[in-house]
Amino acid sequence: MSHLRLQLAAAIMALAVAAAAAGFEFNEATVDAIQLGFNNGSVTSKQLVLFYLDQITRLNPLLHAVIEVNPDALAQAARADAERATGHRCGPLHGVPVLLKDNIATRDRLNTTAGSLALLGSVVRRDAGVAARLRAAGAVILGKSNPSEWSSFRPLTNSWSARGGETLNPYVLSATPCWSSSGSAVAAAANLAAVTLGTETDGSIICPATWNSVVGIKPTVGLTSRAGVIPITPRQDTVGPICRTVSDAVHVLDNIVGYDALDAEATGESSKYIPLGGYGQFLRMDGLRGKRIGIPNGFFTKEKYGKKQLSMYEKHIALMREHGAMVIENIGTTENQTEVKNHLFEIDLVAMKAEFKLSLNAYLSDLLYSPVRSLADVIAFNNAHPKEERLKDFGQTFLTDSEKTNGIGPRENTVLKILNEISTDGYEPRLIEMAYAFEQATKVRRMPRFKH
Repeated sequence: MSHLRLQLAAAIMALAVAAAAAGFEFNEATVDAIQLGFNNGSVTSKQLVLFYLDQITRLNPLLHAVIEVNPDALAQAARADAERATGHRCGPLHGVPVLLKDNIATRDRLNTTAGSLALLGSVVRRDAGVAARLRAAGAVILGKSNPSEWSSFRPLTNSWSARGGETLNPYVLSATPCWSSSGSAVAAAANLAAVTLGTETDGSIICPATWNSVVGIKPTVGLTSRAGVIPITPRQDTVGPICRTVSDAVHVLDNIVGYDALDAEATGESSKYIPLGGYGQFLRMDGLRGKRIGIPNGFFTKEKYGKKQLSMYEKHIALMREHGAMVIENIGTTENQTEVKNHLFEIDLVAMKAEFKLSLNAYLSDLLYSPVRSLADVIAFNNAHPKEERLKDFGQTFLTDSEKTNGIGPRENTVLKILNEISTDGYEPRLIEMAYAFEQATKVRRMPRFKH
């Protein structure tokens, strides 16, 4: 084993030296830079995979961002390199290593477990819809990122999973990396993969992206297929990119949106909103011009933030105005914000518990093989393995409460009506315009330094 490791290390070093001599910079490499490197011969897909595998070997014992690497990644990379050599027409993700959150099914030698030992060894029928689209685009499936899907019903700042341990923030190791897509966000931030995918039900893309200085896009529900993704609630679940740059996130988004017969109702409804020509056309330097940006009162105050943070906030507000945005501050009052937020969360949980049981049972029953076939089985597994699942620390109240529900009844329908009334349509082109213009104007991203 040690001899094989030495051989791998030597191969990585030789390929890295060759790429460096040709002028390719691996750290912070963007999708566009990778494709340019492919075209001018300064890097290959195989070299990229070896670089990221080396990064994972060195950094993952500290960060716990990657739960499993794909034993077929190098073979996929070699195939991509061979296709390019024969003049194969390649899209932006062809040969690019992608890390998927471990609740996104892949029909290969990787597991799909949502971080739970209960699903270790389970066999899915097919790739998830988004994974199938990535394979069709020629992307290399590098592995799975560490989620905390079962533990997303535990303390909300926790990012622990039974299989992967606790994910750490690469900028400040003692700071939370945030919710269940934190493995994908940390991997992107620390250059453990070229691009990553996460999922969100309620903040699980947006929060980790924020805390780990990367770009997360939470697509409108149904814009990306949820087929083959371990569910929480079909009303809120969505799959989206987490990357180091806005342009990378948009490249990934362009490749994973669209109709899927296995998620027909949601993707069919949302497909009509996909812009002709894709989302890349909205990467505009003047994307802030003419935009109205509202900031509710009470979010940025001296009671919540220090002098340095408030100074940076004011600087960014001024910058957005300089680039043509109309920024309207202090909207509304703070008197009932906490009360309203808590009320919405409470009524959301009512519907979510019923939907979780229904959707999880449907997912588990469709697997070709699984140690568990229902939510009740998952609860029983956790009770039988309390140490491994850390029941003493986290419990499983959400799971047991969900098991007590009996479908969508009058109470749930009332809640769903309220939630539908207060929901608004997402509009990705406008968000992309603003995000890209802000990113290009500030250039604030820095590589992590792993401070304590």
